[in-house]
Amino acid sequence: MKERHKKIVYKLLFTLALALVVFLFWILKLNCVWRELLHIPCIGCGMTRAYVALFHGEVGQAFAYHFMFWSVPILLSYVYLDGKLTKNKTLNCTVLIVIGIGFLVRWILWFV
Repeated sequence: MKERHKKIVYKLLFTLALALVVFLFWILKLNCVWRELLHIPCIGCGMTRAYVALFHGEVGQAFAYHFMFWSVPILLSYVYLDGKLTKNKTLNCTVLIVIGIGFLVRWILWFV
């Protein structure tokens, strides 16, 4: 198998594994491991509920659960495109920094 095809297969397996973990957490109604161990929410707490709300057409509720839910497709694109969302490296870094700041702001807001 060519190296390029191996990368694609690994990325697909990564995405499927991630989706399976989220699905299992949702189906089994498991709580966030981070929250259970440290008694504080993790940086992604609320993301599963946000996507469930989004899939039910409740966009406002999705934003209420975790307003960074929109960034997951961008981050997955970043992984699939080998870190090349655009041809401009500065723009790629800026997008990642904005997403990182957004997650950090969301996490800080849990405590306010």
